[in-house]
Amino acid sequence: MYDVWKNALAEIEQQISPANFSTWFQDTSLLSTKDGHVKISVKNTFYVKQLRNRYYDLISTALKNNRVEVKDLTFEVKTPTKSRVRPREITKSTPTVKERIKSIRNTKTRQNHETGLNQKYTLDNFVVGSNNDLAASAARSIIDSPGDRYNPFFLYGGPGLGKTHLVQAIGNELLKKNPDYKILYTPISDFYSDFIDSVRNGKGKDFNQKFRALDCLIIDDFQFIVGKEKSQEEFFNIFNALYQLNKQIIVTSDRLPSQIKSVDERLASRLAMAGAFDLQLPKFEDKCAILQAKAEIMGAEIEPEAIEYIAENVNTNIRDLEGEFSTILLMSEVRGLTPLELIENGSVSVNKSSKLRPITPKQVVEKVAKYYNLTPKEMCSKSRVANIKNARQVAMFIISKEIGSSTTKIAAEVGVKDHTTVMHGIKKIEQDLKLNFTLRDQIEEIKEKIYGI
Repeated sequence: MYDVWKNALAEIEQQISPANFSTWFQDTSLLSTKDGHVKISVKNTFYVKQLRNRYYDLISTALKNNRVEVKDLTFEVKTPTKSRVRPREITKSTPTVKERIKSIRNTKTRQNHETGLNQKYTLDNFVVGSNNDLAASAARSIIDSPGDRYNPFFLYGGPGLGKTHLVQAIGNELLKKNPDYKILYTPISDFYSDFIDSVRNGKGKDFNQKFRALDCLIIDDFQFIVGKEKSQEEFFNIFNALYQLNKQIIVTSDRLPSQIKSVDERLASRLAMAGAFDLQLPKFEDKCAILQAKAEIMGAEIEPEAIEYIAENVNTNIRDLEGEFSTILLMSEVRGLTPLELIENGSVSVNKSSKLRPITPKQVVEKVAKYYNLTPKEMCSKSRVANIKNARQVAMFIISKEIGSSTTKIAAEVGVKDHTTVMHGIKKIEQDLKLNFTLRDQIEEIKEKIYGI
């Protein structure tokens, strides 16, 4: 049975990204294939959902190709998930949750001042999910072959989604492979400050030579270069010098280079010439996997139901997700209750979401129409005019994401023919949001007007 599963995994590995394979299949095993009822062992309940929803057909096909009859697939967690384990007895040799949290936070001081890298950021503790798998795969490729395929590596996304973690992890992994590798991680604000100081002190040449001697340059928060023309020019020259020598360049930003105001067109095109990778908000399964991994790193005990509660109620970013997680663990130890018991008795309340108060589809329709200078009747008509169609699709998207209405109900609210039109409209907005930051800003403004923020 081991060989069968090994062969099936080898086949699966050829069809998905290395990041996804290592995340979701590394700790699986084949338990039984009796009478076509296949049972697969997985790590926890979050893996059950992910494998069932995303990889059911892929697993079935791989097993059938290895002469296994498959009538149905079930996934079983290795250990019981319903147990409510009391917090372990605290002794001098057993660190408390508070001490573990403090220890993790104190890793910020373990910084290599020569490189600017923080040792706490590694690929081992970067959880890969559907929100970041492409960027993680590119990162591994860079580590294997710096200065080659993904150079420059441009990573963008909102705050708290893991940009800094991933790019510093690349730097740390490169150093691990080659301790003599010359790497520098610096926020663009520090680059700007150091450049101004070098000009003021007549050491501009030294500044330039310091950067040109690098094997890998990592620039964080590039969007803050707005309005700093001399710094842009200096960075442009350094960029070209490093690129000509096949040195690895890594840049992060909250948006694409072309969408950063006043950035030189030549520089913007060069930054994105190897492609741009975005980090998106994690989905429910991604959030559960992140919290499970964090619990394992901390050596903390928390029920899957408690993790699901946090994942369902924190809809902002990963930073907030981990903050709520740490708070609940700390309260659990102080109160002498498990995290799930705290949640069930109402001792904690997690609600980091844009949903500040209940809203109705009618309110969304009215606000979206007004924002785009339309009447609700115009927006919900059968018109195919571009601006009206776009407004209608934005309304569909917001009603779906903020209220959770079914596509059939949304179709009735916005006056379209059927639910398939709604599905297409929502998907269109989701795709546009990956690259169109103007649309992102518009939707955020509309949501603020809807909620009266």
